[in-house]
Amino acid sequence: MAAALSDLPGIECAVYNSTTPMPEGVEEVEVWVPPLVTVPDVPGTLARMTSLRLVQTVTAGVEPYRPHMPEGAVLCNARGVHDAGTAEWAVGAMIAVLREFPGFVDAQRRGEWTYHHTDVLADSRVLIVGYGSIGSALERRLEGFEVEVVRVARRARDGVHAMDELPALLPDADVVVLLVPATPDTAGMVDAAFLARMKDGAVLVNAARGTIVDTDALVAELKTGRLRAALDVTAPEPLPEGHPLWSAPNVLITPHIAGSTPASERRTLRLIRAQLERYLAGEELVNVITDAY
Repeated sequence: MAAALSDLPGIECAVYNSTTPMPEGVEEVEVWVPPLVTVPDVPGTLARMTSLRLVQTVTAGVEPYRPHMPEGAVLCNARGVHDAGTAEWAVGAMIAVLREFPGFVDAQRRGEWTYHHTDVLADSRVLIVGYGSIGSALERRLEGFEVEVVRVARRARDGVHAMDELPALLPDADVVVLLVPATPDTAGMVDAAFLARMKDGAVLVNAARGTIVDTDALVAELKTGRLRAALDVTAPEPLPEGHPLWSAPNVLITPHIAGSTPASERRTLRLIRAQLERYLAGEELVNVITDAY
């Protein structure tokens, strides 16, 4: 990223990724682009940047930074850069669970031919909870799979249900995809009551944040065999060795890699460079966070 910005006039880049000492002159930093993995002490880091004017994240989520932003500084996220990777992961994850790919991989390792019918994505109702840019990208990728897409967002709009309609929509969904941001309102929203409303055999796909889901409640449901899940995020995260979620049945877990792709990297570099060009020219910035997200 520093190399991609180095030819911009008036730009001096210093690299800090929390594994090295903070660069000298940190009090002169005007723009901070935090790394993908959050640095350990966000409040302390921000406090040292006394000239800070812009925090441009490389993630869509801004929850580590929003509560600690200094007065006079603007927070912008990377809306859009992870849409393709996250949407692609969600499609792959739901197919993997429905077609039982993990079980067949285990059988392959054992050298067993375990022929049986599986579930299928076709003719399913897919409920997207948090219909923003990633949700829209997901719907485009689902167009060829012969599914019905139901959209839910914070506020109702044409073709999109409001969040308060969610309890009535859950019982009819075959797949529930979580794409909501991590905010006080969404923390723990997928609790025992939420899961109980889901139909038998439904698949919960979490490509949002682990804190959205009550992990203990999910483990309890998975152990009954009533629900299935595909998780790219967990709470806690990283998921520690020996955690009951690892051994729960009917769950596919990936280590928060949905948006970690070359496509995301290319799009991130383009966004950051374009944003810095706007900043240097005194133009209006994009993806400015004015609310919780």
